[in-house]
Amino acid sequence: MATEGAKRQPKYQRIADALRDAVQTGRYGPGDRLPGENDLMAEHDVARMTARQALGVLQSEGLAESRKGAGVFVRSFRPLRRQGIKRLTQSQWGEGHSIWEADTEGRTLVVDRVRVTEEPAPDRVAGVLGTLSGAAVCVRRRRFVLDGKPILSATSYLPASLVAGSAITREETGPGGVYARLAELGAEPVRFREEIRSRMPSNAEAEELELSAGTPVVLICRTAFADGGRPVEVNEMTLDSASYILEYDFDA
Repeated sequence: MATEGAKRQPKYQRIADALRDAVQTGRYGPGDRLPGENDLMAEHDVARMTARQALGVLQSEGLAESRKGAGVFVRSFRPLRRQGIKRLTQSQWGEGHSIWEADTEGRTLVVDRVRVTEEPAPDRVAGVLGTLSGAAVCVRRRRFVLDGKPILSATSYLPASLVAGSAITREETGPGGVYARLAELGAEPVRFREEIRSRMPSNAEAEELELSAGTPVVLICRTAFADGGRPVEVNEMTLDSASYILEYDFDA
């Protein structure tokens, strides 16, 4: 039955499965060049478009990347395991640690773009923060790069009246980041809510995160709540889906 099912698969999918298996068993290691379109056409007796589609499957899964004029290579980047619960515990940022330290396992993370402005709140953000549409918010836009690869862009919105004059309005927020500074302002986060969805990227997102063709993005919108249920931050994140493993570890 399984064999009959495999025969019903499109040819490009069968070729992609074979290539994936070769990568996972170590026949092709990180940085190795995969067989090109001409090689696959000759080996599997298929059209160029079929070979191209097969290679495209591995690229969309994050296993391979195309290098202009050189071919398609096994991706050497190791996905980041995002510790969805551990990273947000008070013991993490409350002791002056970056929430990223729970994820990076000693790898080098760089925030290579930071822009802090004060702007009118978009309707969707005002609705979550419970402010009037167009009320002033502090907006922090950042791009995060791991091992030389852009993996995330994030935009945080915080009530301007709450954070005025604090380090939150500067590029460098200090030990513990934004949440530690909110605690100093009497607005310590005590609860978080994250909403997650996925879609294909816009052109601007694909350019900013340097995404291979066909790679979707994961969207995470996190709201931080202070005591009494007061929302104090909305953080909209766009993740390169091929660069992440989302992990949530909690007791039953």
